[in-house]
Amino acid sequence: MLQEHIAPGVNTLQLDKLAESYARKNNAEPAFKGYRGFPGSLCVSLNEQVVHGIPARKVVLKEGDILSIDFGVKYKGYYGDAAVTVPVGIIDPDAERLLRVTRESLDKAIEQVQVGKRIADISQAVQGYVEGKGFSVVRQFVGHGIGQHLHEPPEIPNYSRSGRSPKLMAGMVLAIEPMVNAGTHEVKILGDGWTVVTCDRKLSAHFEHSVAVTENGPLILSKGI
Repeated sequence: MLQEHIAPGVNTLQLDKLAESYARKNNAEPAFKGYRGFPGSLCVSLNEQVVHGIPARKVVLKEGDILSIDFGVKYKGYYGDAAVTVPVGIIDPDAERLLRVTRESLDKAIEQVQVGKRIADISQAVQGYVEGKGFSVVRQFVGHGIGQHLHEPPEIPNYSRSGRSPKLMAGMVLAIEPMVNAGTHEVKILGDGWTVVTCDRKLSAHFEHSVAVTENGPLILSKGI
């Protein structure tokens, strides 16, 4: 629904209000609003913004932008979380490639969601694919478990860490979310205390699914996006 409303001339506060209204009409609560003081229902991150962009009337979309929208809800005591990066009108071929590679890296990660595998297999799948395409993965922010709380163990980094990582067991639910930069992996938080941007101000993309580990392989709970 949000993707249908993303167009030049739309401001990000309009998208935030649409997301909150849709959630509440469906008996769900926006998960991010008020979370650690976050002011919006929707995280809207534009171009070089990686994650946690704050919706604002003054932020107006224009042709050629890319916009990451990250939305979570609480429904009947459980949380769901998903993200997608969307082109605004016609975008540059390099931006298109960034979006495609990031989306494909999420697909590669989800393929690793098998009973008996480890979190490290997910991390290696993302990093190997992304860096093989000439992009970089953000290290400062990671995916997470999800369930009766928005953020639960285990952490799911998009890069390899030393040491053993948790083994995947049936019943776990993972919010897997590659954040991929066109340039350096280094990021910083702006003065608003929330918005994360690439240090070199090159583009960033973000895709996320909530995925259940089952005996029959991965079950994508946020398949609608």
